Amino acid sequence: MNYSVVIPAAGQGKRMKAGKNKQFLELRGEPLIIHTLRLFEQDPLCETIVLVANREECQTMRELATAHQLKKVKAIIEGGKERQDSVKNGIDSLRNEQIVLIHDGARPFITYDVIHKLVQKASQLGAAIAAVPVKDTIKRVKEGVVMDTQNREELWSVQTPQAFKWSLIKEAHERAQKKQMLGTDDASLVEWIGHTVAIVEGDYQNIKLTTPDDLLFAEAILKERERKK
Repeated sequence: MNYSVVIPAAGQGKRMKAGKNKQFLELRGEPLIIHTLRLFEQDPLCETIVLVANREECQTMRELATAHQLKKVKAIIEGGKERQDSVKNGIDSLRNEQIVLIHDGARPFITYDVIHKLVQKASQLGAAIAAVPVKDTIKRVKEGVVMDTQNREELWSVQTPQAFKWSLIKEAHERAQKKQMLGTDDASLVEWIGHTVAIVEGDYQNIKLTTPDDLLFAEAILKERERKK
């Protein structure tokens, strides 16, 4: 089944301490966002890419998409105040899509296997997210004191993509906007309106590049993938 993808890339990326949008930081001589966009450009099941960017960076994104011949980037639109607003802008730019993926621009290492499993699961159940089991013991803390230790077998670390039937995620965002509900991710809005969200096991290499240390991990992942080719 084919899908469309909304890629929010309008964040400031302050934790990266790069002095600019981290989407423009280079990996192997190319901007981070290009690595992510090309991944979807080359997936036969992906029909449309909607990129959401800062107003002052939209033109730069258009120029990058043209320079790298990313023909599936059908729209580059302005983001909102919060990530949730940016995603809604992206969803609203689509019309009657069957399955929509929402994927962080700063996650360039997602695999097609996970993407396709998400699309299949979302087509069946309406909503599916990529996640991996947590490796560490998780403790709930309040004011510097441990309150309890969580059952690790029930805890998953959530990633993107998150996949939804277009009508479902559009309804969730519209209702959240009306009620001024701010979710921690898009799936939390779907949960909030009472819909079940399925889990597809992701990949520990599907990291989000957030801090300078993550660039070191990214380089290691690229080297490992090159070695396996």
